[in-house]
Amino acid sequence: MPPLMFDEQHIRDVIDRVVDRTFRMDFSWDWPGGVAFYGVAEAFEATGKTEYIDLLKAWVDEKLEDGLPKLSVNGVSIGHSLISLYKATEDKTYLEVAEKMAEYLKAEAPRFGEGVFQHTVNSVDYNFPEQAWVDTMMMAGYFLVRMGALLGRDDYLEDGLLQYHGHEQYLQDTVTNLYYHGWDNIAGNHMSGIFWARGNAWAALTMAKALPLIHVTHPSFMIIEGSLRDQLSSLVRLQADNGMWHTVLTDVSSYTETSGSAGIACALLHTGSLYNRNVNRSIKGILEQVSEDGSVFGVSAGTAVMRDIDGYRGVSHKRVQGWGQGLALVFLADLLRTSGRVYS
Repeated sequence: MPPLMFDEQHIRDVIDRVVDRTFRMDFSWDWPGGVAFYGVAEAFEATGKTEYIDLLKAWVDEKLEDGLPKLSVNGVSIGHSLISLYKATEDKTYLEVAEKMAEYLKAEAPRFGEGVFQHTVNSVDYNFPEQAWVDTMMMAGYFLVRMGALLGRDDYLEDGLLQYHGHEQYLQDTVTNLYYHGWDNIAGNHMSGIFWARGNAWAALTMAKALPLIHVTHPSFMIIEGSLRDQLSSLVRLQADNGMWHTVLTDVSSYTETSGSAGIACALLHTGSLYNRNVNRSIKGILEQVSEDGSVFGVSAGTAVMRDIDGYRGVSHKRVQGWGQGLALVFLADLLRTSGRVYS
């Protein structure tokens, strides 16, 4: 396999611009900020630049002055940043808030089947009864795994693993090994039945990130490893010529989308050198979507489980989005963590 090809200083400069642009956006306590600031926290851990964590701390401290809002499965995604803030500052305030979020998930979040979280959002205007969305693997499942590993709490860890296994059961297609966007447990179907790029990124990225937190002797390790292995082997065969993935993975007429591509490429990085050729193509494609002011373009807007394929094709990708900033940062941060760099 070829080595990874990137200029480390250039990647650091791009990270700097993307972080700066991210903090010139306005977020509430919800998943757009949750994913954006998860990316900022990853950038801090990869670069050691304390100004990143200082900016994040200032944002969280200001929001905490108002107290915790009503929580949801999507809304606890800010917990990823709280974990990083606690590790960086050793201020238990952040850990205590993260524990409140984990307890909400454990005791109050609506579930169906054998304990799988129903997808819930902060807005009171939307309700998705007994629906599993792949987004939950990032927002809540991975968060619980991280909390369990950090605190030595088996109850959090096992609940997080339950979400991985439940979403695999309901969402991973046994023929293509791709993940559907959603499952309607009442109707007993995958609704529009679409393999959505960002949804597959949520699954691949968080499985790749969770595996190092799970002991190899735990039965869940091999289950998750197998799901990820088979998913990635399908995804690399769907990569577009520009190094990206189409927003509908199996539809080459749909646009290539940056946030999903960044998440998928990041998961590929965690396989060692196996997919270096694919990652090198992604580096070029993703960097081309980052403007001089740090805006990440080509990112689809917030996407419900749409009614049909045309719904996904028609989702706007004009605006700068928090999740686009965040997933780009996660990918770029993990590039810096790789060894055997080659400077171009």
